[in-house]
Amino acid sequence: MMKTLTTGRLPALLGMLLAALLCAAGPGAATASAHAALTSTDPADGSVVPTAPRQVQLTFSEGVLLNGDSLRVLDPQGARVDEGKPSHVGGRSGTAAVGLRAGIGNGTYTVAWQAVSADSHPVAGAFTFSIGAPSKTTAKVATAKIDPTVDTLYGVGRYAAYAGFVLLVGGCVFAGVCRTSRAVQRVAVGGWIALFASTAALILLRGAYTTGKGPGSVVDLSLISDVLATKPGAALLSRLLLLSAAAVFLAVLFGSYTREDDDRTAGERRDVAYGLAIGGAVVAIGLAATWAMAEHASAGLQSWLAMPVDVLHLLGVAAWLGGLAALLATLWTGEAIPRAAVRRFSRIAFTSVCVLVATGLYQSWRQVGSWGALTGTEYGRLLLIKVGLVTVLVGIAYFSRRWTQRLTDRTEPKKPKAAAKAPRNNGASPERAAQLARQQAALTKAAGQRHRDADEGRSGLRRSVLAETAVAAVLLTVTTLLTGTQPGRSETEQKEAGAAGATSPATAGPAEVKIPYDTGGTNGRGTATVRLDPARSGNNTLDVTVTDPTGRAVEVPELDVSFTETQQKIGPLRTALKHIAPGRWEATGFQLPMAGAWQLTLTVRTSDIDQVTEIGNVKIN
Repeated sequence: MMKTLTTGRLPALLGMLLAALLCAAGPGAATASAHAALTSTDPADGSVVPTAPRQVQLTFSEGVLLNGDSLRVLDPQGARVDEGKPSHVGGRSGTAAVGLRAGIGNGTYTVAWQAVSADSHPVAGAFTFSIGAPSKTTAKVATAKIDPTVDTLYGVGRYAAYAGFVLLVGGCVFAGVCRTSRAVQRVAVGGWIALFASTAALILLRGAYTTGKGPGSVVDLSLISDVLATKPGAALLSRLLLLSAAAVFLAVLFGSYTREDDDRTAGERRDVAYGLAIGGAVVAIGLAATWAMAEHASAGLQSWLAMPVDVLHLLGVAAWLGGLAALLATLWTGEAIPRAAVRRFSRIAFTSVCVLVATGLYQSWRQVGSWGALTGTEYGRLLLIKVGLVTVLVGIAYFSRRWTQRLTDRTEPKKPKAAAKAPRNNGASPERAAQLARQQAALTKAAGQRHRDADEGRSGLRRSVLAETAVAAVLLTVTTLLTGTQPGRSETEQKEAGAAGATSPATAGPAEVKIPYDTGGTNGRGTATVRLDPARSGNNTLDVTVTDPTGRAVEVPELDVSFTETQQKIGPLRTALKHIAPGRWEATGFQLPMAGAWQLTLTVRTSDIDQVTEIGNVKIN
């Protein structure tokens, strides 16, 4: 049986839980891969055309947002030959095109592209085509790489925004339908503060996040202006405006409306309640829509239906998980809560679960697309984890309902007497008087806790709700990771597009290079095995395994891999490596623009001061 937690142990438990969540959220944010897959180009990657085209056109698996430098076309000497601003073809958001200058000569041209997916994630890559005949080129192309610090801060901000929304909406629903109290007010107001602060931080970080710049650029006014001109930026700004209305709503909900000693009639209070319900629903729906209009739901299949479904899903999550937090806060303070109020929340939670199941099934079908993607993609595996956590949460909720049935509405108990009275002052010094007052307060608090824990029904309910809240916090982390992970359907389309665009025979296999290294420090020797699959121009999967001299997988603090085409002087091209297992890193969707002999540069750091860079070669078909 679980022992009853004391108030002194609760902060330690919450601190450990918060640390675990930050550890889970930090690296997860950095693993977000490209969400818009490049499916075709005109001219085609690696093709030779007889005459210069009027424009270069790209087609993506979903909509992208463009800026003035989204498409750059470089001639064999590395000079830009594109003309005008990039634009969508025929108003289709899944396309991008830029014109070429008249009179450009023969040779090999490099196209570097960088955009933002319609679901707010940055994407980039490069490819080549030739006019007349291939030639040597000095074009240097480096794909944008998200700064690790910015990436981590942006991921934490996204998690804090989701958590704040859940606490704000769930706390207000609990206060309006079940019971309000000082503890519930702290939950709702704390959610408002977290959501407001994280949204403001995301606006500042967004420009650096999408352009690959460092933390110092977060106060760049030009970047902030560019962010606010995009759909994700407009959504964040709308969220801040809605939070201003939410602040007024909170003031009324927890202000004069909740006072039991006001002189309003029952009809007047009912009118205010209806007004609060309508106003709160409008604000909550608006806040949820700021996610739906800027992330996965706004791009891809059936976006007209996916966005309202996503809004319902978010509201269901908030009413359930935020209400849990409000119920836990009420139970933990020992405030009297009627059995009827707990039952009302139980009905809200059950309705929320039904909404989550219905909307979750649709979202899963839309984002995963196939049974194979459910286990064969990162998005699918995270979704399975989320389903497992929801199942655990529902199981714990079953025990909470059993404890609810054992609750009895008691008359308000008399305040417990302290175990001992503090000695009188008797002319003692102010310091001694303050010490005696603290002792009296501690005795009264301890007596109150004993009285609270003596109620078996409420103690059991408090323990089960605490367990539900802990699982809910982990569930919220997984949900945040899902919104930053490439959907399974999109990843499958990207792989199919890469396979369709490959020009080498289907029998060509992956390339593997073993690179020994020695950083000179303790445990500084080992071998890195770099595997590139299918080792063709276009999309590739990069897999790096690091082992010690005995062949055992080892961890290293830092690992970086880049590719350079020395003859054409393209690169170095890099991609973010995701740590997937001890001693193993992986990157999917890594694009190499052309076939040829590429130089592989490996940098390994084994301590704060021990680092080495080794060179290898790999053949790209």
